[in-house]
Amino acid sequence: MKRSAVLPKVAHPIHATDQKFLPPHGAAAVRKNISSRTTHKSGVAAVKQATAHAEVRAPAKKAHRFRPGTVALREIRKLQATVHTVLKRAPFYRLVKEVAINYAPDAIRFTKSAVDAVQEATESFVTSLLADSNLCALHARRVTVMPRDIQLARRLRGERL
Repeated sequence: MKRSAVLPKVAHPIHATDQKFLPPHGAAAVRKNISSRTTHKSGVAAVKQATAHAEVRAPAKKAHRFRPGTVALREIRKLQATVHTVLKRAPFYRLVKEVAINYAPDAIRFTKSAVDAVQEATESFVTSLLADSNLCALHARRVTVMPRDIQLARRLRGERL
């Protein structure tokens, strides 16, 4: 007869058939499970023996996380070092065509260099506006840019009165 399929013999009063139903969460779970089935006097001895044989698992190691803002600053430095545009060309071209259709319903065509120039100007405008808005938020002792910061930055620039 093979012994690999049979559970190991245990010194405490928990039956071998009940052993597989015990939760493997340390002594507290074993203590609770034993105390519900035994009397007090025999339960104390059983708890001492069960805690000696209980499988104690170490807590799982937490995944590494950067502090808030660290990754954002890294992305800002990376994007400042590059010369390519931040926005994708095709969606921006569709936006330019949509705005152009509002002004002139006839079919307007743009050269690639014209769309690239508009895209460069747009990105430059938006990044400088957001930088000024960030200064307004910092002045208000906040780190979150709100719509009122953008409105204040535009008003101070003289764009919108």
